[in-house]
Amino acid sequence: MTRNQLIIVAAGGSLGLLLGAFAFQYIGGLIPCVLCLYQRWPHAAAVLIGLLGLKIGGRILPLLGALAAATSAGIGVFHVGVEQKWWEGLATCTVDTLSGVRGADLLNTDLTVGAPVRCDAIPWEMFGVSMAGWNVIVSALLVLIWLAAARRA
Repeated sequence: MTRNQLIIVAAGGSLGLLLGAFAFQYIGGLIPCVLCLYQRWPHAAAVLIGLLGLKIGGRILPLLGALAAATSAGIGVFHVGVEQKWWEGLATCTVDTLSGVRGADLLNTDLTVGAPVRCDAIPWEMFGVSMAGWNVIVSALLVLIWLAAARRA
């Protein structure tokens, strides 16, 4: 594969992970925890890096894409550890569902305020692997694809 094809696959993989996360959230109703949200940002950066990398040659952008994917994988490893109770999560590992809600909103029956989402809860898994675990696996593969693109620069 050419450098640009590899960039398309890598950035497309990050885009696919983001779209999947949004589908689970907005279609499946799974509210993300703080660590879930943190894992999304590096993938968004990787998509932007991929778009730039298609226009600008060189190794720097694919290496930055690899760094972005590795960052998401690293956050995912931490998240899996929290889920498995190997270590404690962040102090912000629950969502303050009342943040930004006014007193008058509490009386509004049209407003839905969800329950806090814990980082140590596993709301969905496939083959015994949580969403955070799948992010680690796929992100690690994306790192390898980004690095292959950097070698072809």
